[in-house]
Amino acid sequence: MTIRNVLFATALFASPTLYAQEGPTPTQAIITLDTKAPQPLTTQNLKAKVNNHNTQLTEVTPVKPNGTQIALLIDDGLRTSVGRQLSDISKFIKSLPEGTEIFVGYMQNGRVVPQQPFTTDYQAAAGNLRLPMGTPGLSASPYFCLSDFVKHWPSGPSSEGALLSPKARFIIMLTNGVDPYNGSVSPLNQNSPYVDTAIHDAQRAGVPVYSIYYGNSGLRGGAASFSGQSYLAKLADETGGTAYFEGLGNPVSLSPFFEQFRKSIAESFVATFPATVKKNDLIELKLSTSLKSTKLQAPRYIRPGTRVLPDQPGS
Repeated sequence: MTIRNVLFATALFASPTLYAQEGPTPTQAIITLDTKAPQPLTTQNLKAKVNNHNTQLTEVTPVKPNGTQIALLIDDGLRTSVGRQLSDISKFIKSLPEGTEIFVGYMQNGRVVPQQPFTTDYQAAAGNLRLPMGTPGLSASPYFCLSDFVKHWPSGPSSEGALLSPKARFIIMLTNGVDPYNGSVSPLNQNSPYVDTAIHDAQRAGVPVYSIYYGNSGLRGGAASFSGQSYLAKLADETGGTAYFEGLGNPVSLSPFFEQFRKSIAESFVATFPATVKKNDLIELKLSTSLKSTKLQAPRYIRPGTRVLPDQPGS
């Protein structure tokens, strides 16, 4: 299993008011470094292009656990046999480094129902896990749920009674990835406007979306498995996340995927660069590195002027 180091180049806490003025503005966006041998990442070995123009990175800063939020979104329509995996999910939550905020929610009827608001009490979060309801299609569409969630991201415990402070935000979904509103799971019909909308909403929010595929026999068998995995892979590729799955079947254990996801966050950075604000448009981001045997994952589009880290005094 390769080690994934996630660089944060996506902007996380932007608001529409950031677009009131035109001109270069500091922007932070999310990149993933995929390498078998972790190497230091700096502004010297990482290059960026914004809208096809070379752009100088001004800073690459490690992300700290107390500056990270993880939202675990579980499809409430999954078969109840996923209950055998609850211990793996619990172990993942309890393994989080101190200070990381975790949210647990269940996707149903086009929205995310909180089971555990953002917290650093990992025992409580793990204790609040439950079996999915097990009705196929109960989520309506995981992509409806995702869009709604990133547009109404809940505040964390560190935000109560204070101004909201930017944090590096991740989503990991446990779902079959099927969009029942696309009308077909044929390999020839893999264009869903609802998946595309969810991708754009996540890009605007600056959130990389990871997922673990878990199938549901109630939704059109193998064709649905292919369709769901294709959508999840596209979602991850466009937002800078990773889609985890084992063939077309369900994984024997979720622990290896959670471990890879946890390591990705532990080895993460925020990259800062200037971007010109024009209207409400997303900007195209391309990255490259001079490091050998290294691949980069990044969101294809980001919103300029957004922040992952709080402003430093005097900045």
